[in-house]
Amino acid sequence: MVRMSSTLPIDNEHSVTPAARLVRIVRDNCEGRPVGIYSICSANRYVLEAGMLQARRDHSLLCIESTANQVNQFGGYTGQTPADFAAFVREVATAAGFPPDQILLGGDHLGPLVWRHESAGTAMAKGCELVRGCVLAGYTKIHLDASMHCADDPGAQDSPLPDEIVSARAAELCEAAEQAHQQLDARSAAPLYIIGTEVPIPGGEQLGTLPPATTKTEDLAGTLHVAKQAFLARGLHAAWERVIAIVVQPGVEFGDSSVFAYDPKEARQLSQYAVQHGNRVYEAHSTDYQTPAALKQMVADHFAILKVGPWLTFAFRESIFALACIEEEWVTAKKEIVLSRVRETLEFAMLENPSHWQSYYRGDAAALRFAREFSYSDRSRYYWPVPAVAAALRLLIENLTAHPAPVSLISQFLPGQAAAIRAGTLQNHPESLIRDKILEVLNNYAFACGMRSA
Repeated sequence: MVRMSSTLPIDNEHSVTPAARLVRIVRDNCEGRPVGIYSICSANRYVLEAGMLQARRDHSLLCIESTANQVNQFGGYTGQTPADFAAFVREVATAAGFPPDQILLGGDHLGPLVWRHESAGTAMAKGCELVRGCVLAGYTKIHLDASMHCADDPGAQDSPLPDEIVSARAAELCEAAEQAHQQLDARSAAPLYIIGTEVPIPGGEQLGTLPPATTKTEDLAGTLHVAKQAFLARGLHAAWERVIAIVVQPGVEFGDSSVFAYDPKEARQLSQYAVQHGNRVYEAHSTDYQTPAALKQMVADHFAILKVGPWLTFAFRESIFALACIEEEWVTAKKEIVLSRVRETLEFAMLENPSHWQSYYRGDAAALRFAREFSYSDRSRYYWPVPAVAAALRLLIENLTAHPAPVSLISQFLPGQAAAIRAGTLQNHPESLIRDKILEVLNNYAFACGMRSA
């Protein structure tokens, strides 16, 4: 069994860099304080703006991550490279008046994931290039994930790769990150690493009727042992000390219309293992749609890093659909006003290019349409950047900005936001309504991480 390191790196005890703040959160959690951090995995501007509003309210560190398929050296589905994404986040922060030194950038599932249908050599070369690009762009939190089969790997594609292969590849990715960091200013914070992966592979795509199996502590111990050996074999002793968390499966997941809730009893052994073995915590993926109480318990059980993504864009989509209903009721009767038809435009875009949802949704035509609009997996998040959809959204906002809806109508579709308008804490502006709807989700995570009492 591998004993986790007794110390974690930090610039100095008085450092206030984002990396140092993350290390402090990890230390505090390991020492038994029920604190954590949530990580926003999204490139949606409204989601990022809402995250900044939440962090400003809580005076907290804001962790923002891009996933490997969302942002990579070829643009990903957002069309952004890591440098582009970092610049985009800075631009959003500047416009919002949010201090950049309160933001920690991270990369999620960095490695061969996007290119897993290619040979291992090719996929890993591209994965290393992605990791280097992230570090050079200023990403500090690096999730190294080489758990997926590549095209020429032996064995069934849906079977786990041996730990030895996964760890050797993770160490290769880490070496690329370390070499990239050496090219930066000497004052740049060294990367902090996350290793491991959940099952199934990334992000809320569980389609079965049973919750995923919780990671066994004996498997975790074996993974840590093999991973340490792989790191040390490449001379990555210092980097190994900067592995601050391990991704495990706590038994949470979600599908189109169901959520598998966190069960503390099922995760008790993992929680006890974290207490007994030094100074690393767990990173929990697919925590979307868990209750506030469940999220808070996860943090207390040393799942100190909570990843959230689809729930935030789901809330964004809810707000847009609500505003479209408000627009139809309020603006239709006004002469010479063109309705946005944003819902219809989104549906057309998803049908025109089904690649982002076709292999995830099941059923007849009615079931597929329902899933495209309302699935928890929220595959519609891939389509908001489509030019026609973005234009329809802009028109929706323009219509309701020029013709503000009465609060009584807003109450029908966005009751929480209507109450806030009446209380004088929220503007009756469509973009404010959108952000406030997303804040309903983020407030749950802030509560769970000990950033606010309720």
